[in-house]
Amino acid sequence: QVQLVESGGGLVQAGASLRLSCAASGRTFSSYAMGWFRQAPGKEREFVATISRSGIRLYYADSVKGRFTISRDNAKNTVYLQMNSLQHEDTAVYYCAASEGVTTTSSGRYNYWGQGTQVTVSS
Repeated sequence: QVQLVESGGGLVQAGASLRLSCAASGRTFSSYAMGWFRQAPGKEREFVATISRSGIRLYYADSVKGRFTISRDNAKNTVYLQMNSLQHEDTAVYYCAASEGVTTTSSGRYNYWGQGTQVTVSS
C-alpha cells in the first residue's frame, strides 16, 4: 500500500509555470513507476507523463511534450511535474499515480492514486 499526496496547484496566467509535487508514503517508493494524469471538467482523465522506477525512461503526452518535465527523487519519495508555458487548455485536476513496476501510459495499470490538485490557467 502507498499513499500519495499532491501539492503545488493553483491559479496562474497563461504562459506561467507551476511545479507539482507528489509525496509518497508507505511501501518502497522506488519500486513504483509514477505517472501524472489530468481531468478537465466534462472530460475523461488523460495521461500526461510517466517516469520509470529508476527515472531513466520518461514518456509524455504529445500535448505537453516540450513544456512539461516529470522527475523523481527516490530519496525524498517524491515525484514532480514541472509545467512551463501553461495554456488555458492545461486547466484540470492533476493526479499522480503509482504503478507496481510497470511504466505505462494506461491509467488502468496504475494501482494507487492521489486525491488530485487543481491547476487553473487563465487566458
